[in-house]
Amino acid sequence: MTTDSLFSQLKSPIRNMSRRDFLKFSLLMTSILAIPKNYVRDIAQALSTTTRLPVIWLEFQGCTGDTESFIRANRRPDPINPGVIDPSISEILLDIISLEYHETLMVPSGDRSEKSLLDTIQNYPGQYLCVVEGSIPIKDNGVYCTIGGRSALSIVQQACENARATFAVGSCAWDGGLAAAAPNPTGAVGVKAAVPGITNLINLPGCPSNVVNVVASVVHLITFNQLPDRDNLGRPYFAYGEVIHDECEREDFFEDGKYVLAWGDEGHRKGWCLYKMGCKGPATPHNCSTVGWNDDISWPVRSGHGCIGCASPNFWDAMTPFYKPVPNPD
Repeated sequence: MTTDSLFSQLKSPIRNMSRRDFLKFSLLMTSILAIPKNYVRDIAQALSTTTRLPVIWLEFQGCTGDTESFIRANRRPDPINPGVIDPSISEILLDIISLEYHETLMVPSGDRSEKSLLDTIQNYPGQYLCVVEGSIPIKDNGVYCTIGGRSALSIVQQACENARATFAVGSCAWDGGLAAAAPNPTGAVGVKAAVPGITNLINLPGCPSNVVNVVASVVHLITFNQLPDRDNLGRPYFAYGEVIHDECEREDFFEDGKYVLAWGDEGHRKGWCLYKMGCKGPATPHNCSTVGWNDDISWPVRSGHGCIGCASPNFWDAMTPFYKPVPNPD
């Protein structure tokens, strides 16, 4: 793990980020975290002086979608200054953290990769961030997911025990996700159920989790030395405090009673409300409609498909059939 401060790396010839750009990123974080803008300099100061946060990223029963979301956020043009390219959220994240273990992204394999995991746990007790992707099977002593001869259950319990904080990224790590859908043959659960008594946990559901919310949560942890305020399901209020429908770009069409009634019809071509096509936005708390995906290039509703409610509890069972409307929102 490097001991250089974040800003010293960002302003190096490799990144060449100016102080102004760094402050723009800090301002973006206050917006996403829904905290006053006068915290911009607190965030900038914390990130300027901190050393990179060691991270263990565990991947269990999942589709690797959260990792894909993590690495696929792209650089985007500055909307105010065309031609100027802003550093992407994912680039910033990779400079904030030191990714010590991630099966998909790391160079070592086999015994060497497992050594990286154990070395981080042993060398940085109480300092590292544990990120969990995918559900953890607990039926039959967790035999349905093993890595290096160990069950996912034993690995996650060991890694979370001495972590500074644990992030459950994606719906599978939150409450079991798809693997936990009926009849749940492997006994899949989320982190909270797999690690009884865990308190330093933040749940970032979604299928997949949005890297913007992951970055914002890391920034909050570094700046204030604590996790963001969370609801009774462990989700941060800044990302899951309002339902998608309230900030949806098609909400005006809902108010005007203009709905898509069939894929490809006039309303669909004109971007009308997708509620009658089964959009679950009125019942799903998430900030998809305000932060978007891939550095706000798009998000499901903008692309013409209704929300499937992936940030809601037990969404594979609770939200199906996906093309049936939820009860009429207030």
